[in-house]
Amino acid sequence: MIRLLAATDIPRALELSSTAGWNQTAEDWQMLIDLAPESCFAFECDGELAATATLICYERRLAWIGMVLTSPAYRRRGFARALVTHALEAADLRSIETVKLDATDEGRPLYESLGFVAEQEIERWSGDGRSLSRPVYTEPARFPESLAALDLSAFAAERSRVLAALSSRACVFTDPDGYLFGRTGRTAPYIGPCIARTPEIARRLLHRCLYKNEGPWLWDLLPANASARDLALESGFHLQRKLVRMYRGTKLRGEEKMLFAIAGFELG
Repeated sequence: MIRLLAATDIPRALELSSTAGWNQTAEDWQMLIDLAPESCFAFECDGELAATATLICYERRLAWIGMVLTSPAYRRRGFARALVTHALEAADLRSIETVKLDATDEGRPLYESLGFVAEQEIERWSGDGRSLSRPVYTEPARFPESLAALDLSAFAAERSRVLAALSSRACVFTDPDGYLFGRTGRTAPYIGPCIARTPEIARRLLHRCLYKNEGPWLWDLLPANASARDLALESGFHLQRKLVRMYRGTKLRGEEKMLFAIAGFELG
């Protein structure tokens, strides 16, 4: 049975993501449900939460599928396909122009069979930034509305609700032409999202974040932005894994030269 994911499911949902080795916390699961109470889905079998999938909508322009997880005891029974199909139907009912997701090698064949097309690679990096020189540190602040237009240019969809939800539980480092979020994770703190008009601004924001909190950190970036990859390398990070970003519907990409860290595989 497919039904809506509820707050009472969070302990079991966290068990699923932890078993998969993912970094999300119980608070991350709660945030997803709060942001999209009508499009976070569960597959219940034998009275147990067997699989999950979430759909976060950025108005009608873009929606993001994430947290596609199946308990090892229930794999190869079509639960993930049923949930992703259900999520796509929900997006179609909302007339969403583009649906995206970040796929592992294991998940890519499923998404291709449902009409998704590869857009570009995405990479996870990890490191502690100890090779950096200590900068002058200023206190973090909430995400300012003045940066909303910059974020829209880089991400290509309006996501103020998501940024507000993230900023309530993250350190936010800002500049007149950029910002960076640093927040806790289950296995390691997480860098992202980060939008900056220039690599120099991104570097300053990253240095402030790394010296405010201890690592090692996780950082997801688009290698198409060579400056982001260069910054990761010079900051002592190393490549951990690769995924592929996929889309269904209208091709949609922002000014990715300003996108130095994504918000998360479940958020884009």
